[in-house]
Amino acid sequence: MVQAYILIQTEVGKATAVAESISKIPGVLTAEDVTGPYDVIVRAEADTVDDLGRLVVAKVQQVEGITRTLTCPVVHL
Repeated sequence: MVQAYILIQTEVGKATAVAESISKIPGVLTAEDVTGPYDVIVRAEADTVDDLGRLVVAKVQQVEGITRTLTCPVVHL
């Protein structure tokens, strides 16, 4: 299993709607509104890195109101 944090910037006033929409996507563990340079932080998991990439590109980035994402895979050192 591969997990990642996805940091999301949204259009002004869209953070709550974006978090609610993303939380319904299979593979998303949590989606929360935050303050700071990002508006929503998501924790997601997938079987492989490729599956994680598909989740981000095909599902998360298609949610209306998102302007930018940054995916940070979790590593176990």
